[in-house]
This record gives sequence, C-alpha cells and structure tokens, in this order.
Amino acid sequence: MSPTFVFPQNLIALEEDSGDDAGHLSVQNLTSVSSLRPSDLEEFVKGVSFDLSDKELFCVEEQDVFDRIYSLIKCFGVLTPGCKVNLVESLRSNFSVLLPNIDSLFRVPASPTSDGSECNDGGLPTALDRVNSHRNAFKIYTFFLIHVVISQDSNTASSNTTKALPSSRKKHPANSWNWEAQRGRILNLIANSLEINLSLLFGSSDPDENYLSFVVRNALSMFENALLLKDSDAKEALCRVIGTCATKYRYLAQSCASILHLLHKHDFIVVHLADAVAWAEKKYSDGSLCISLIREIGRTNPKDYVKDTVGAENIGRFLVELADRLPKLISTNIGLLVPHFGGESYKIRNALVGVLGKLVVKAFNDIEGEVSSKSIRLRTKQAMLEILLERARDVSAYTRSRVLQVWVELCEEHSVSIGLWNEVAGVAAGRLEDKSAIVRKSALNLLIMMLQHNPFGPQLRIASFEATLKQYTKKLNELEPNGSPESVLDASPLDGDAGNEDGEVVDDKAGVPKEQQDSLTDSCMPQDNDQSTQMDSSVPDVGNLEQTRTLIASLEAGLRFSKCISATMPTLVQLMASSSATDVENTILMLMRCKQFQIDGSEACLRKMLPLVFSQDKSIYEAVENAFVTIYITKSPNETAKNLITLATDSNIGDLAALEFIVGALMSKGDISASTVSALWDYFCFNVSGTSAERSRGALSVLCMAAKSSADVLSSHLQDIIDIGFGRWAKIEPLLARTACIALQRLSADDQKNLLTNHGSRIFGVLDSLITGSWLPEHIWYAAADRAISTIYAIHPSPETLAADLVIRSHNSVFGVDELQNDTDGGSSSVLTAVQVTKLSRFLYVISHVAINQLVYIESCVRKIQKEKAKKEKLVAEGHHVDGNSSKPLTEQKEDGINAELGVAASEDAMLDILSERAEKEIVSGASEKNLIGHCAPFLSKLCRNFSLMQKYPELQASGMLALCRLMIIDANFCEANLQLLFTVVESAPSETVRSNCTIALGDLAVRFPNLLEPWTENMYARLHDPSVSVRKNAVLVLSHLILNDMMKVKGHINEMAMRLEDENERISNLAKLFFNELSKKGNNPIYNLLPDILGKLANQDLKKESFFNIMQFLIGSIKKDKQMEALVEKLCYRFSGVTDARQWENISYCLSQLSFTDKGIKKLIELFKVYEHVLSNEAVMDHFRSIINKGKKFAKPELKLCIEEFEGKISKFHIDKNEQELTARNAAAYQQKADAIKNFSVDTNIEEESAESEAAEDGEVMDPSMDEVSDFPSNEHASKPVDSEECSNASSQVIQSEQCDNEVQSPPVFSKGAKKHRAKKNSNTSEKADSEAPSMRITRSRRR
Repeated sequence: MSPTFVFPQNLIALEEDSGDDAGHLSVQNLTSVSSLRPSDLEEFVKGVSFDLSDKELFCVEEQDVFDRIYSLIKCFGVLTPGCKVNLVESLRSNFSVLLPNIDSLFRVPASPTSDGSECNDGGLPTALDRVNSHRNAFKIYTFFLIHVVISQDSNTASSNTTKALPSSRKKHPANSWNWEAQRGRILNLIANSLEINLSLLFGSSDPDENYLSFVVRNALSMFENALLLKDSDAKEALCRVIGTCATKYRYLAQSCASILHLLHKHDFIVVHLADAVAWAEKKYSDGSLCISLIREIGRTNPKDYVKDTVGAENIGRFLVELADRLPKLISTNIGLLVPHFGGESYKIRNALVGVLGKLVVKAFNDIEGEVSSKSIRLRTKQAMLEILLERARDVSAYTRSRVLQVWVELCEEHSVSIGLWNEVAGVAAGRLEDKSAIVRKSALNLLIMMLQHNPFGPQLRIASFEATLKQYTKKLNELEPNGSPESVLDASPLDGDAGNEDGEVVDDKAGVPKEQQDSLTDSCMPQDNDQSTQMDSSVPDVGNLEQTRTLIASLEAGLRFSKCISATMPTLVQLMASSSATDVENTILMLMRCKQFQIDGSEACLRKMLPLVFSQDKSIYEAVENAFVTIYITKSPNETAKNLITLATDSNIGDLAALEFIVGALMSKGDISASTVSALWDYFCFNVSGTSAERSRGALSVLCMAAKSSADVLSSHLQDIIDIGFGRWAKIEPLLARTACIALQRLSADDQKNLLTNHGSRIFGVLDSLITGSWLPEHIWYAAADRAISTIYAIHPSPETLAADLVIRSHNSVFGVDELQNDTDGGSSSVLTAVQVTKLSRFLYVISHVAINQLVYIESCVRKIQKEKAKKEKLVAEGHHVDGNSSKPLTEQKEDGINAELGVAASEDAMLDILSERAEKEIVSGASEKNLIGHCAPFLSKLCRNFSLMQKYPELQASGMLALCRLMIIDANFCEANLQLLFTVVESAPSETVRSNCTIALGDLAVRFPNLLEPWTENMYARLHDPSVSVRKNAVLVLSHLILNDMMKVKGHINEMAMRLEDENERISNLAKLFFNELSKKGNNPIYNLLPDILGKLANQDLKKESFFNIMQFLIGSIKKDKQMEALVEKLCYRFSGVTDARQWENISYCLSQLSFTDKGIKKLIELFKVYEHVLSNEAVMDHFRSIINKGKKFAKPELKLCIEEFEGKISKFHIDKNEQELTARNAAAYQQKADAIKNFSVDTNIEEESAESEAAEDGEVMDPSMDEVSDFPSNEHASKPVDSEECSNASSQVIQSEQCDNEVQSPPVFSKGAKKHRAKKNSNTSEKADSEAPSMRITRSRRR
C-alpha cells in the first residue's frame, strides 16, 4: 500500500517533507528538468506520459512516477508547448477516467457483502485498499492539475508585463499551445470532481478540511487574476468550485472570510464573486453562503468602513449585486444590514439604498403564497419605501443623490404606486433647491422620469383635471345614497400603498369598461377654451360606486401631481441661472418634458431659456439650441412659422435679441428650410386665412432676423415690404412700419440699389411722412422715427440733404416760421399748448437723432476711406499697379520713396483726422448760418434750464434732456457747458424716467469724454442711492460697463457698488453680484486690493450687521488665491491696532473668519497675536476666532494641529483673564461709588444731629406773651405747607412735649405758642436744607421714619 498523500502548504513543501514523515507521500528523487537538453526533455516527458497511459490510474502514487511528474510540474514554465500538451493531457485524461470509477467503487463487492462470512475474511481489505488508492490518486491529480493552472497563469502574467523578444516568438508559436482552452477544461474537471459523491472516498459526509482548504484557497487566488476572469468557461468553473465547497461541503466560515478579504482588496472581482454566491444558491437551493456573508458584513463595525473607503465601496457594490441576483433571500435578511444606515460611511449607505431599490423591484413580484405572507411582504416593502423617502434627507449629498437615482429606477420599473407618487414628486421638487449640484441633477432626472412614466395621462393641464374631476364628483354624489361629504381620497384604497397587492401602479381605468375608455381619456385631454367652459353634462359611466371612487381618487392624485410640477417653475427659472452647466442642461430637458406634457407655466419658462444662447459655455449653448429646434422647429413648415411668429410677437427686447441670434445660427446651418421662409412670407402677405396685422408684423420680424445671416431672404418681396409695411396695415399695427424700416436696413447692397432705382422716391416719401406725420400713436412714433431716420442714413446716397429737409419741416411744424424763437422765459410758457408740447418733443427727438446719425455717418465715411487707402497700399506693396499695369515707372517708384521719407502718407492720415474732427464739430458748434442743429443747440440748452416749464410738462423734459444728452455726446464743448445742468437734473428731476435716461447718458459721455467726466465720478456713484429702482438698476449697469471695460477708476467709491449687494430689489442685487464676479476675473483680482478700502468705508455706513456680514462674505468668497488670502490675514490683523470701536472689532474679526486659511495663514495669525490681543475680551470677536480655529483643525497637519490647539488655549486664557480684569475693575468702581455714598450719608447724619440739638435748646426757652402776634404768622404759613413738612417735624414736636411734661409746665397757651414757634422754625430749616443738600435730606427722612 502506497503512502498517503497530504496536501502541502505549497509545491516546494513536498521536497521538505521527504525525510520528516515516512507515512506521507513526498518527493524522494528530484530530476533537474531545466538542465536537460530539449531532446532529452522530450523523451523524459514522453516517458511520463507513457507510464500514465499504459499503467493503471493509480500509478501516479508510485514513488518514481510521482517524483517525475513533480519535477515536470515544478519546472512547468520551461517546458516546450508540446511537452506541456502531453503532460497536461495525460493528467487530465487519467483524472477524467478516475471520476466515474469512484461512483462504481462499491458496486463490485456489493453481492458478496450480503453474506457476512465472506465479507470479513477477504472482501473488506480489498475494498479499503481500493478506496485508499482512489482517494490518493484523486488528491494527487487534483494537486498537480491545480498547480499546472497556477504555474502557467503566473508565467503568462509575467510575460505580459515584460516585452517579448522576436526570437522567443519563433520558439513558442501562438497556435501550438492554446492555454485558455486547456485551462477551461482543467478547471471544469476540478469542478466536476467536487460534484460527485466524495463521501465514498473520504469515508464521511464531507471531505477532509485539508483537501477543501487547498481547493478553495487556490480557487480564490485565481479570482485575483483579472485576465482569467475574462474567460467565461474558467470563471464559471471557479464559481462552481467556490459554491460547491461552501454550500455542499459546508466550508462556510473560511470561504466567507476569504471572499470578504478579496472584496476589500480588489474591485474587479465584485461581480464575479456575486455570481459564485448566486450559483450556489441556485444549484443547491441553499442560501447559507449568502446569509453568512450578509451576517459577517452586518457584524462589521460601521467605523471600519470609514477608514477603508475602497473596501466600503466594494462591499456596497457586492451587496447591490447580490440583491439583484437573490432578491428574495436578501429581503428576508435585510434587517442585518439596516443598522448600517446609522454609520458614517456614505458609501455603505449608498449601497444599502441601492439594495432597497433592487428589492422593491424584484423581491415582491410573486403572487403565490398565503394571505398572511402577502401582508408581511407588503409591510416589508412599505417599510423599505419609507426608508428610501427618509434617506432623501441624508446628511451626505452623495447619498441623497443616490436615493433619487433609485427612485428613477423604480419609476422605470413601474414600482411606485399612485398613493406614493405625489410624495415622491414632493421630495424631488424639494431637492431642486439642494445645495449640492449632483443632488439637483438627480432630482431633475427623477422629475423627468416621473413625467415620462406618469400614470395619469399624456396631458397634465390643471384645468383639464379639475373639469374632469368636477364631473365625476358630481356623478359620485348621484351614486351615493346619502351623499357623504368626506373626501373621496380619504375613503379610497389609493391613499396608502395604492395599486395592486404587490404595490405596483394600477391603471386609472382598470375598472372602466373597454368601450368607455376612449371617452374617458378624451375628457382628460386639453380642450379649447369654449369647450372647457361648456362641458357636456353626460359623463361616461365607469361602473359601480367603488370604481367611481377609485377613478376620482386617481384624478385627485393626478391633479396634485400636476400642481406639484407646476409649482417648480420658479425654481427651474432660478436653476437656469446656475453657475453649474449640468444644472442648466438638465433644467432645459425638464422644461422640454414639461412642455410636452402641457404643464402650466412651462411655456413662459422656456422663453426665459432663450438668453442662455449668449452663454460662453458651449454645452449650454448647444443645449438651448437643441431644445429650441426640438420644440419650435417641426417637420411642418407652417407649424414652424407659426411657432416663430408667436415667439417674435410675445417676447421682450432681451428675448428678441436671443431669438435673432438663434434664428441666424439656424439659418446658417440650414435648420430653417426654404419652405419655412416661404410660409413666413405667406403670413406676412396675409395669404394665410385669419392672419392678423400683429402676426404679419411678427412674420416680418422673423424674416429680418433670418436676413441678418442670409440677406437674400428679403430680395424677392421688396414690393410687399413697401406695400404692407408702410400701407394701411401700418395704421392698424403701428409697429409694422418700424419693422419694415428694419427690413430695408437688412437689404443687401444690390437690393438697396434696385430699391432706390425702382422705388426710391416712394420709399423716402413714406419715411418722410412717417417722421413728420402724426398718424402714428405717441408711444409708437419715437421707435418708428428712430428706425426711419436710421434707414435714411443706411440706404440714401446723400442722407444729409434729406435729413436737413426733415429738420426744417419738423421745425416749421412747431414754430410756424423759419427763424427759431429763443425766448422761452416768462410768459412764453403760456404759448405752449398740449399740441405744441407734443410737436416740440418730436422736433427735439428728430434733431437729436439726426445729429447722432450724422456723427455715425461721418465715422463710417472715414472708415470707408481708410479701408480703401489700406487696400490700395496693400496692392502697391504686392507690386501691382492699381490701374492694372504690371509695374510702375521707375520715376514714380522713386517719387513714392521720397514721399514716404518725407512723411507725406502720415500727413494724409492727419489731414483725414482733422477733416473728420471738423465735420463732427460742425454738427453742433458750427458757425454757419445753414447749420440747423447748431442753431437749435442753444435753444435746447436754455429750454432744459427752464425748470418751471419742465416741471409743468414732464414729457417735454424727458424729450428735451434726451436730446440734450445726444448733442453733448457729439460735441465736447457743448458737453462741458451743460455738464452741470445734466447732473442737476439727474439728481433733482421729479420723473424717474428722466433720471434713468440721464444716468444711461452719463455712461455714454464717460466713454466719449472720460477726462470731462472724471471730476464728476462721485456724482455718478451717487446714482446708486436713488430712491427709484429703475435709476439704481441703470446706474449699476452703467458703472459695471465702465469699470469692467477700464473706462472708470474703480478705487474710491467702490463701496457704493458693494452696498448694492444687499439692495432691497433682487434684480439689482443680482446685477451687483454679477459685476463683482466679473471683476474678480480681471487680472490679479482687483477685489483683493479693494477689500480693505471697502471694509473701512462700509464700517462707517449705517448698515445692519447682517447686511455688512453678507456683503463681506460675498466679496471674500471671490478671492481664491492662497497668497492673497495670506496677505489679507496680515492686513486685517493690523487693522485692529487702529480701531477702538467694538463694532469694528467684530466686523474685522468676522472678515477674518470668512477667509480660507492655509498653513501659512494660520501661522501668520498666530504670529500677530500681540496686534489683536486687546480685542479678545469681546465675546463676539472671540466667537469668530473660535470659528477660525475650528476650520483650521480640519485641514491642519499633526504638527500644525498642535500649534492651533496651543493657540486656542492661549487666546481662551487671555479672554478669561481679560474678562476677569474688566470684572474686577467694574467691581472696584462700584465699591468706590458705594463708599462715597456711605461717606456722604455719615456727614449728613452728623449735620442733622447737630441741628436737632440746637433746635431742642431753643424750644425749651419761656416765650414772651408779646410775641403772640409774631408767632401766629409763621403758624399760618406752616398750615399752607405740604403734608411732608409736618411729618418731618413730628419727631421734634414729640420731644418737646415730653420735655414740657418733665418740667411740669401747665400753661396751655404757652405750650401752644411754643409748639407753633417750633414748627415754623423747623419748616424754615427744612426748606434751607432741601435747597442745599436734597439727596442727604432724603436719607435723613428715611432714618427719622
């Protein structure tokens, strides 16, 4: 009998055990395979293969065969592919033949064993030997085959990490050794060997632990090979090995420990190990391995997952995979994991949330079982859903986001009931305002998914739901016998976990007969206004009372859902202004889905999306463009034209600019087809029935937008533009004429020539009548005249002549004479009637706008000349003659060279500049008699200075000041002469329109004449305090433009702009925030240098503490560089030394607490302790320093953390000592005050006692009767004194009475007169003391009482 084979710890251990234990099979004669020549090696392998195939299966336990096989396995890497194939095939084939023999091992002696006499004598030893030989061979084949896999995989991994030489490729052809196929067959053979009845071999129910440990350990080690796991056959075999050992042979504890170790170590094996666990449960219907793993994970201390973040993530993924594969098993053991919701690791919480989501979808789908088990499952599911709702308020943003993602998955799987639908929608709507962008993104995705999978219908208009609900409520009241007034939703089963018994969504029309469903759906569809107001009284019959109640409950739930989504529109508008691109993109997708389902308010919100096309973020622009194309550009040209016209007619100025940009881009890309353009012309020309003048104007407006990118759009309908744009329709829709003027300006150069040739006189006649006529309304005329004058200067060959005629006719229509009346003082104001005021306002507008256009025209002419000159010089430089000659004569070339040396070309440029400057100056200040605007300028200036007239006619002041500002922009001298007037008006004008216009004009003047406006900078900043919201808003816009474009100095008054951060108007506050955000991006962040100045000036302003804190928090938040933060620490600390006000101490310390401290910043703060130690007694200051310390501890390294803690103790001790010193000083002062009061009291008491003694002595004398009359006077006077004086004299009178009794004086008259005399004297003394020492007298009185 051969020695027993025992699995060693490793392959080499077989050599080490050779002399230790003779009872175990070990290596006795090792052959050095690596030293053999290739031919000898092949012979050696062939010999081994021959022995394995020729001898019995048990020959492997023979010492010689065992030693030779071991030698080959040990040096398996150096074998040639052919040798490897021979060896592996021999081992594998023998092992595969051995396995069936094990099953028939006891079948041969089965008959003799029935006779007990033969069994004991000869049969039993033979059977034992056979079992031992089979067991030994089984172990040896398993051992060698597993080591073949390990050795070959290790060699393959090492060869992949190193570069293979060309020669090695020739020696080892790729097609001679297909290792992947061999490995799969070997591992499957090992797995098959575990599934046979091994109890026959090992003599017990389970194999010995030594064998299972070897197999499991090596199988799990193979899981660490990522390349091996890509082989599906090998991976499946390994899963079978692990599952069989752990489940069939109860090798649980060690398997669970090894699996958890691998999960903590590698992330790529999570899915594969989950497959192994799931295979075990499916194969043996035994979830012990899964339950053991869950139990071990549940027992783990949650704090361990905080330290091991990678392990926590892998364990979490593993749990989710198990829940996906084994939902029912996990659902019955989920209680072991729920405590981890209270752990600190958000990754584990994320995983548990995902597990609950998988369980809700998959664990409760079966419909079998008893009623009691069903109710338990439903309660379990409801508890899971409640946990998911609760986790939406988790402290971690990642967990909140994951919860919302799980709800998205539940919606996709239709696992959210109607009763829970609105609660989930409410949670998602609330998370739209979450501070984390990833949570907001998940919330938007959830709402989009809920809209897509909502169970209420394709249209969610509130009006439709209310109308249908009203009808069916009436129907329900008719069906109910008593007309119960309670809410239908309260009595409905949909209130809780509505739906079927498994909690799935129930169709609203589940109880409705099929033939009636269409009519019910139609009642929920959006109807026209007349149809919604006049509903048909007949309602489709949906069945009995309970079915009607169910339907009404569904309608109420749908109504609440529609209102919930509609209520999010304001939040969605805010999200479109978010700095996060994902917020904007997902919000746009959400609004598109809302538009699809006709949510109330979605159309208006989508229009607010249009300005985002100007975003510098390419992804946002693309999102807006795609949304625009999806919503408004349809396959139908008429529908597309209709959508664009609606946008053009209903949009404001900002939206129109965005729409023009989008339309131009789409025209360039070809997204707006020619058929759509044709449909727009049909609307403009009233070829579509029902077209109004307003929609015609909208069509022309869209065509003008398209013409900006493709001018040919307008060339085919010039006649229509003239006839309709300036015809009778213009009187019906006044803005049509203005739009027609824009169309004429957008014509190409060739089209303009054709227009002037064919319709020139008519066009200019129409424009002239539009400007000088009175057929347009007042509020439309100004916009139309603006465009008309601009059109004249755009298309007329000599616009100044036509403009002069316009000015003359406008002047004559006002004054009636050719000469301008300059006298506007005194009684001339009475001449101005209401009609004259209107005409004068128009006249002033015309001359100012003509002047501005003349200035632009001169500049365009100069640019044109310069462009032609540059083009000519470029041709000359290239050696080409302008006239077409190949080259210039030599004399001309010399002449050009001489001119260049003499600077003739430069003098030409200078002459051009002089001419253009003179032309610009002559517009307003020309001395010529023919200068119409020059004559009007003094009149305009004098008119605007007549404040009494301006106050009487505010519309005249608005027009006059606008004209004055335009003329000031043209001429510097006129500007300087009227600058004081402009600032007077902008500060004191009663009309906010006038002040707003003047504020905007100041910005233009500052751009054109910065030196003139520089001394008035403070006055420009003062507009930020205007009581009008419009003026403040325009002031913020103007100053932002000037500062950001470096046209105004930012220092000195920037604190005024900072105060607008806390403006009561949200629009102004947002504009100020935008300004500082853009300012922080310039250069080296000017806010860093401005912050100390802002801090100092804001401290002197009458600002609330909260406002100051908010302003400084925003400004400090815009500083990002660490060096600037560190420098600010030093600057702010030194400000403490020059400040004595406790409020400013608090302000400075608050600013310090808002800084982002680095290591250097903390050290700087500690070094400057002496600078600010005197302010630490203030409690508010101390709170801010504690905040700094707490922030510093979070990022500090251990060394710095010790310094911070020491610093914390130092300032705390100083704070306590300082407070004790102040308390001692206060107590000393109070004690001193009390001592002084006692001292004063003792002095007053001595004086009082002395006076009392002297009075008693005087009262004891005998009085002369002749003094009766004298004594009566003071007695009468005393009677008229207050009662207090008598009370104060009671003590002395009692003493006198006792003294009189002791002296036995019996004369009543004498006693009476003495008493009266005493009272009179006492009163006089009391009044004297009250005058001199009133406080002391009060103390004396109390003592006497």
